[in-house]
Amino acid sequence: MKDFRNVIFILVIATFLLQMYVSKKDKELQQQNEKQSVAISTFSIYDIAKHISQDTFEITMILPFGVDAHSFEPTPKLMAKILQSDLVIYSGAGLEPWTHSFEFKSRVVDMSKYVKLNSLDADEHSHHAHHAHHEDEASDPHYWLDIQNMIIATKLVCTEFIKLSPKDKELFETNRDNYIKMLESLDAKYKTTLENCKKDTIIVNHNAFSYLSKNYGFGIEALSGLSPDAQPSAKSMVRLIQHIKEHNISTVFFESFVSDKAIKSIANEAKVSVDVLQPLGNITRDEADKKLSYKTIMLENLEKISKALECE
Repeated sequence: MKDFRNVIFILVIATFLLQMYVSKKDKELQQQNEKQSVAISTFSIYDIAKHISQDTFEITMILPFGVDAHSFEPTPKLMAKILQSDLVIYSGAGLEPWTHSFEFKSRVVDMSKYVKLNSLDADEHSHHAHHAHHEDEASDPHYWLDIQNMIIATKLVCTEFIKLSPKDKELFETNRDNYIKMLESLDAKYKTTLENCKKDTIIVNHNAFSYLSKNYGFGIEALSGLSPDAQPSAKSMVRLIQHIKEHNISTVFFESFVSDKAIKSIANEAKVSVDVLQPLGNITRDEADKKLSYKTIMLENLEKISKALECE
């Protein structure tokens, strides 16, 4: 009986030691699987980050899908998540007024400080500064529609990721190079597709596309300038209707996050069709569910612009 009790005692000790060992290994595995977190403010930079990181980091997009970038204010819960992130990258150029009073506790990058920005004219500056509550802002914030800016941003994101996880340097650099090749191919396709067109101007309700127009040689007539919430005047609407008729424009464009009421009224009066152009500050919930990328949306934009311009 004594020997039997000794065996039981030994088994209990062995079981306890095995549980301790398994618990230790589970804790070590959990620590290994804990990912550093990165918070990105807008979709185009988020797309870069996801492609370069793959599954290395936990990537959070600060701007929820389906929300207009110009008017977004993060909730206290989201603010806390941003504070806990190891790296924060935001677009800058006045697009996120909430960053001016936010005290970042981690590494933070204002991407607009590294890219080439287009200046606004006096009227656009007035509308945009009022909207952004940032009176000295005088740049168009939609710089990601310039593919050369996207290349600069891709290189910078890669550099920041290497700082966070040096052991993954080779992975990040390979993914960076592949993403840049995609961007260069996209740029070449825009140039060849828009090289010979019968029309030279597109009609939009909100001029978020100046980087595209300047880089690829077409003009833009906008109903409300740069500010998406500016109310168009009756004079502006009449002027646009006359322009559409005089130049035989077939399509006018609006954006997913902007009211289409005025532009549809113009289209109805001018008897032309209406379509959506995506400025890529954010994407809709439906676009996110379809897992659309910067590349796929830019190609969709190109197809619509080339059709409107009647390109060969």
